[in-house]
Amino acid sequence: MATVDAAEASSSTVSAIPQEELARMTDDIIAALKTVYDPEIPADIYELGLIYKIDIEDDRMVKVDMTLTAPGCPVAGEMPGWVENAVGTVEGVSGVDVKLTFDPPWTPARMSEEAQVAVGWY
Repeated sequence: MATVDAAEASSSTVSAIPQEELARMTDDIIAALKTVYDPEIPADIYELGLIYKIDIEDDRMVKVDMTLTAPGCPVAGEMPGWVENAVGTVEGVSGVDVKLTFDPPWTPARMSEEAQVAVGWY
């Protein structure tokens, strides 16, 4: 299994998946996540800091821990499905499990500089 901290995007454990393939899958998963946008903020969920963790299991099952900008987000019921669909298109992924968490709560401090520019905060 390889664990990718969304902020670091580097593997922290040894995986049965060859390193080159794991690196490609990680890059492709992040690219897929960047196609999912919060409908209320003009930035993708990865740059917003809504993705807390990505685990790529040895069987190529991908587990994503994510949050929302607020617990009452109007797309709370839909966004995990959007993430599952996006990541599921990545070559080599056998399945996707998205876990929604509010611990720790999201804050604008998690946003990348790119997201801050997109919303006019930088």
